[in-house]
Amino acid sequence: MRPTAADPAAHVWAQLRPVDREWLRQLAQAAGSSRLALVGGAVRDALLGRTPSDLDIVVEDAAGGAVERLAQASGEPFVFHPAFQNATLTLPNGGSADLVRARRETYPQPGRNPVPSPGTLEDDLRRRDFAVNALALVLHPDAAPEVLDVVGGLGDLERAELRPLHSQSFHEDASRLVRGARLAARLGLHATPELLAQVPDALALANATPRLWAEAKLLLAEPRPGAAAARLHDWGAGRLLPGLPLLRQLDALQDAGQAIPPAVYSAALLSAVPDPDAWAERLSLGRGPLGLLERALSDTFYPAQTPERLLRSLLRPESYPPLTGRDVLALGASPGPGVGQALAHLANLRRTGQVRSADEEREALRAYLQETQNRG
Repeated sequence: MRPTAADPAAHVWAQLRPVDREWLRQLAQAAGSSRLALVGGAVRDALLGRTPSDLDIVVEDAAGGAVERLAQASGEPFVFHPAFQNATLTLPNGGSADLVRARRETYPQPGRNPVPSPGTLEDDLRRRDFAVNALALVLHPDAAPEVLDVVGGLGDLERAELRPLHSQSFHEDASRLVRGARLAARLGLHATPELLAQVPDALALANATPRLWAEAKLLLAEPRPGAAAARLHDWGAGRLLPGLPLLRQLDALQDAGQAIPPAVYSAALLSAVPDPDAWAERLSLGRGPLGLLERALSDTFYPAQTPERLLRSLLRPESYPPLTGRDVLALGASPGPGVGQALAHLANLRRTGQVRSADEEREALRAYLQETQNRG
């Protein structure tokens, strides 16, 4: 659904949970003359008919101190971050709210953290990544809220477009490219020419932008990671996230109703790169996906529906179900280490193409067991 309401502010306000509306009213009262606004993804999602659970709130605060004062006045548990003049609050509905001071940002070095300075609400909106994320719902103590759109985000939502805010956006922060792919896939947005023109900048600065790889890790936890990776591929940035065919296959299984743990997506990506250890470190994936990949590529038996068996079916598709330890015992093998040795022998025959069916495996196993007995 696209935002076609005649009164966008009323549409956003109605989409919020009643408990959040009441909380925001109280916060606006406490803010007094300081301008306060709900911003970013919560406004975007509400315009698209989604009910946000996490809220980002910006307060104009030229003198300083307003953020901590409002956090205390909210009556909710919070953690204050003095270095950034931000506070994270726990909301009554179980969600969270970030209360931040309106700011400008400059990038002395592309790819590195920006340098903030106090600014207006309009400054804060213009520093953001995409126009659809630069919408604000300005809250008033004694009047209805109003939507503030200083960069044309409402029109972009109407057209389902994803547009960076200026021509140096990806040069300043290449991670915006991956974040854009996540948003585009999740919300059904398409890239504007302005976005596509900046892809080479993002690729050139990828390795100098640690946040880009953090965004890539978040992409693997999206509802449909394959769809998001496909956006990168379509935009000419597929090398940032290899393994697209496998990721799309996992999406298809998920669409069919099968639960796919995030670790399976991560392991599938690692299977498509030349140095899985280096990529796991780059993406801060830990050892879990690497271990899953190793197990999936091994000859150890895993039951159906396990992540190992699922990943193995994609990496080493079999035209028939290979024999199991139970089959080996049924054909006359004695319990013990010999069962594992027989299974390893069959796995080697499969890898080298010497058996191509369950019947051929049984014949090969009979011959192997007979030879083993003769040697004994």
